[in-house]
Amino acid sequence: MKFEELNISSALLQGIQEMGYEEATPIQAQTIPALLTGRDVIGQAQTGTGKTAAFAIPVLEKMIPSAYYPQALILCPTRELAIQVAGEIRQLSAYTHSIRLLPVYGGQDIGQQIRALKEGVQIIVGTPGRIMDHMRRRTIRVDRVHTVILDEADEMLNMGFREDIETILKDTPQERQTALFSATMPQPILEITRQYQRDALLIKVVKKELTVRNIEQYYFDVRPNHKTELLSRLLDMYVPHLSMVFCNTKRTVDELTTLLQNQGYPAEGLHGDLKQQQRDRVMEAFRKGKVKILVATDVAARGIDVEDVDIVFNYDLPQDDEYYVHRIGRTGRAGKSGLAFTFISGREIYRLRELQRYCQTKIIHRPIPSLEDVNQTRMNHLFQEVGNIIANDDLTSYVEVLQGQMQESSYSALDMAAALLKLHPVSRDLERDDPLPESPRDPSGAEPGMVRLFLNIGKNQGVGPGNIVGAIAGESGLPGKLIGSIDMHDKYTFVDVPKDHAREVMYSMRNVKIRGKSVRMERASQKSSADRKWKVRNR
Repeated sequence: MKFEELNISSALLQGIQEMGYEEATPIQAQTIPALLTGRDVIGQAQTGTGKTAAFAIPVLEKMIPSAYYPQALILCPTRELAIQVAGEIRQLSAYTHSIRLLPVYGGQDIGQQIRALKEGVQIIVGTPGRIMDHMRRRTIRVDRVHTVILDEADEMLNMGFREDIETILKDTPQERQTALFSATMPQPILEITRQYQRDALLIKVVKKELTVRNIEQYYFDVRPNHKTELLSRLLDMYVPHLSMVFCNTKRTVDELTTLLQNQGYPAEGLHGDLKQQQRDRVMEAFRKGKVKILVATDVAARGIDVEDVDIVFNYDLPQDDEYYVHRIGRTGRAGKSGLAFTFISGREIYRLRELQRYCQTKIIHRPIPSLEDVNQTRMNHLFQEVGNIIANDDLTSYVEVLQGQMQESSYSALDMAAALLKLHPVSRDLERDDPLPESPRDPSGAEPGMVRLFLNIGKNQGVGPGNIVGAIAGESGLPGKLIGSIDMHDKYTFVDVPKDHAREVMYSMRNVKIRGKSVRMERASQKSSADRKWKVRNR
């Protein structure tokens, strides 16, 4: 369903178009019309289904631009989600004038938040604890709030926010509109819906079980401004006969296609704004191999059936897990093996983990190849071609030409071969600097974006992974799903936490007891090469 079919104002449609989205996801197509009519909604949907826009668009449509008081509250379990939701709403409202929005969460200067609130705010996105703090100070008044959104409600309950949520809901007007979004529907969620919603419409978007076979899948942790350079290196290393590069927006498709073309790659773009004649021309060139690299959005690539696609590149992490399967399914056809490379940046590592879980697949981390790696691979390809020509072709006439040149000059055969090699395109990067940094590698063995922590407690104390997760989540407020691998030994344990939260987690665990035993938590360092036992960095 196109957004134009959802009865959305032209200003919001312009914001949606600017973000590059082509059509509504299932949760958006069902939720937006219901919320626009004023109904309460229960949305059961996982992360990665587009639910933020599903509630943000109706909230923006209901705003009274001239009224500078809180009209909508959006509750999120973590500051990271609050920042993310606020950012997406700002993008959507880029052409909707006089909309004032403020994210409020712990860890930020409350005085700064109070000053912003006094200037007048219409949409507040925040964590329940900090919103409650402002309500007690009377710096946030909710008596004229017409819409309350509970985002990732099950996660908020897991973190102990039920009492705060109920207090906030009781203080808002009874005639408000309430929308609740949750990945699961445990009993406490159902109790909240029964007590605080009226005739709520249940919208359930459950992902199909998705499996991926026959395709080797890898990901690279790369800064956004280095994606194009990484793509160039991989294209040069693998020299695919045909490849597809998927982007989330039409703008990215256009920009990336232009960059690739300027670098001499045979690339063309495909998205929904192209006329049918243009689409047919691009696809015909791709099928015939005149265009080697097709840069496309998910919508534009539907129905494309081209064999012999060697590699699929996820230049952007897809917005929906099902899109990932559709994308990489373009390679590895007819019993052949295929390759899929996904580029991620920063916190996208969490989305990647969820994607692996839903798709029942393993996506392996790879370090960014250096220019030396690229050049060596290209040289190997070239010499393999040279060997095949020597073995299979008649080179008599070429040998005679070279012998004639060598007799007329003082050059040796090696000099001639080296000069000819330099003229070959494979040599174009041999003297270039390597501007692209390697992905940072944690010597402790933690995954990219994570930090490995040491605890002086293990199996001998009757502790299990659940005790570790519960203690960290309870003390630091870090959602349990963000905690990485837990490696338990008899007397000690290693646990991976997101790098952005490591200091906060260690600080919150200073005086904690697990199963009655005081816990010491420190940052782990690399293995000792002598005894292969883990060491702890001295502080």
